[in-house]
Amino acid sequence: MKKLIVNPFFQKGFPTENGKDPVSTDVEAVRKLLAMCPVAAETPLVTSVSLAKNLGINKLWLKDERNRMGLGSFKALGATFVIASHAANKVANEKTDDDWKKSLFGETYVSASAGNHGLSLAAGARIFGAKAVIYLSKNVPSTFADRIRNYGADVVIHGDDYEESLQGAQDAAQENNWFLLSDVTWDGYDYGLQVMQGYLVLAAEAYDKCSEMPTHIFLQAGVGGFPASMATLARKYFGDKPKIIIVEPTKAPVLQESINEGKATTVTGGVSNMGRLDCKSPSLKALSSLAITCTHFITIEDEDAENSLSELDENDLATTPSGGAGYAAIAEAQKYSECGIDKDSKILVFLTEKQD
Repeated sequence: MKKLIVNPFFQKGFPTENGKDPVSTDVEAVRKLLAMCPVAAETPLVTSVSLAKNLGINKLWLKDERNRMGLGSFKALGATFVIASHAANKVANEKTDDDWKKSLFGETYVSASAGNHGLSLAAGARIFGAKAVIYLSKNVPSTFADRIRNYGADVVIHGDDYEESLQGAQDAAQENNWFLLSDVTWDGYDYGLQVMQGYLVLAAEAYDKCSEMPTHIFLQAGVGGFPASMATLARKYFGDKPKIIIVEPTKAPVLQESINEGKATTVTGGVSNMGRLDCKSPSLKALSSLAITCTHFITIEDEDAENSLSELDENDLATTPSGGAGYAAIAEAQKYSECGIDKDSKILVFLTEKQD
C-alpha cells in the first residue's frame, strides 16, 4: 500500500546514535582519482519545461546519468572510484599508463549486485588489471548478466533475491581470500561508504548547475547508498531548506519501515518491476545518514513507475522503472499537503540508469 511518512529524526538522527552523518562530502578526492579515467566525463542536467508544465510546478531539473562512463548508470562512479584508489596506492604518479593497467593484476574483487554495481565493479577491475566476480540473484535480468560478462567479469547466479546473492558473495570472499567490495554497509563492514563517496561527483555536478535552490529533491532508493550520498551533499550545498523525499517501491519499503521503527528493519514482499530498488534490508550507514538528512519517505506502486515512462520517453528521457522512480513519485507526493508541492516548486530528480 502506498504511504508517505514525515521523518521524525530529521536533523537529529536516531536517538541510539551520535547524530553525526557518516557519509563523506569529500568530492574533490573522487574527482582527482576519476580524472585518470578518460570516459569519466560530466553528465548533463536537463531542464524540462513541458514536464514541469504538466506537473503544474515552476521548474523541473533531471540529472541524466543514463550514459555515465559508457555503463549507463550512476553506479559507474562508485566501485570504479574505490578500485582506482587501490591502484593509486600501488602506482606512483610518474608511472606509465601500462603500469596503471597492470597495477592490480592478481587481485580479485567480488560483490553481489542487482545489476548496476556489478557493471561498475567489472569495469573498474578491468581498467586496472584485476578480476571481478559478480553474484546475481535469479531475479536480475539476463541482459545485465550478459553486460557484466562483456566487461570480463565472472557471473555467478545465486539465490532468489539480493540478500541471498550477497551472502553468496560474502562466503566466496572468505573462502577464496577475495576482496569483498559491496555497496552496502553492515555491522563490521564499511567499504560501502567509499563506494557512496564515489557517487558524490554526480551530486556536485547537478547542484553546481542548478540555477536556483531546489525546493524539493526526489531520490529513489534501494539499500540507501545513492540517496544518502545525494542528500548529504545537498545539505552541504543548500542547508536544511529543500525537502528531500526518498522514493521506494511498495514491495520493498525498507527505508520507510526502518524510519518508522527507529532502527534498521528487514521487510518482505513480492518482486517489484523497479528491480534495482527491490531491496529488503538497508545499508546501515546509509540509513543512519538518511535519518539525519531527509524529510519524507514515500512509496509508489509498480504501475506508477511504469506509467511515468511514456512521459519521459516522449521528452527524450527514456529510462527504466528504477531509473525514473524519482520522477514518478512527484505526482504521488502532490497528493500530500505535507510535501508542500505547488506552482512555485522547483524540483530536482535523477534519471539513474538507461533502458535495459
